[in-house]
Amino acid sequence: MKSKIAEAIKMDYNPVALIWSDEKPENAIQFQKGKWGCIMWLATSAAKGKTAVCDRETFGCWGGGVGVGFGNQYENFPGGEECFCRFLSSGNKNYAKGEAVANDMKPYIREEFYNDFLYGERYLKTPELVKDFIKDLPIIDIPAKYVVFKPLKDVDIENESPEIVIFFVNPDQLSALVILANYYRKGNENVIIPYAAGCQALGIYPYKEAKSENPRAVIGMTDISARLYTRNQLGENIMSFALPYRMFKEMEENVENSFLYRDTWKSLIDEK
Repeated sequence: MKSKIAEAIKMDYNPVALIWSDEKPENAIQFQKGKWGCIMWLATSAAKGKTAVCDRETFGCWGGGVGVGFGNQYENFPGGEECFCRFLSSGNKNYAKGEAVANDMKPYIREEFYNDFLYGERYLKTPELVKDFIKDLPIIDIPAKYVVFKPLKDVDIENESPEIVIFFVNPDQLSALVILANYYRKGNENVIIPYAAGCQALGIYPYKEAKSENPRAVIGMTDISARLYTRNQLGENIMSFALPYRMFKEMEENVENSFLYRDTWKSLIDEK
């Protein structure tokens, strides 16, 4: 399936279709069961042309399981949700249960994770704020076995139905997508930037928008961990722009006669 948008904004990477499926695609890359990995690596691999897949045993990390729609996986974090709340904030040091969990798993985990578990990633100030963060997430358990990330160009639209379309873009291209998302609609807030992990901005937040009468697009890659994990694949100046498939089709229909064919946009992209 070709994208008029991708052509008009001269994307370097493939738009990615996120598909729910009960069948695993042939030759799809996938994390090993029980092995750590970042969902963003699967998504960006699709942007570079490879189909990737995960299920409830191969989503790589607990936040990733939440992000793509496999329920509240924070409950399965080492030490449970309480230890996760400390992990994302001030750390498990001086918390008896957390220190015991850290000591038990130290021989089996990466030093980076052990350090973050004890001293915290410090992405939120307190464990209480992390509890509120989890409460506000649109957590869902999707009705499918697999989440598939597939280059949009390889999607057979007669037999496959994307839930979400994801663009990995530079700042100029992101600007164009924001304008196009508002070009044909009322209101000035047809695009949002939630505070979320990179995978959550590709999955559960767009899933939530898909249920809305007037869905919005979701900007992501404000997660610095996600930026670090994908930098070798995509470079330094990339953001994500994810939208429900219905909204993607609407935007595709509005490419012609828009600013994408006017001089300002042409001058901007012709400077590169």
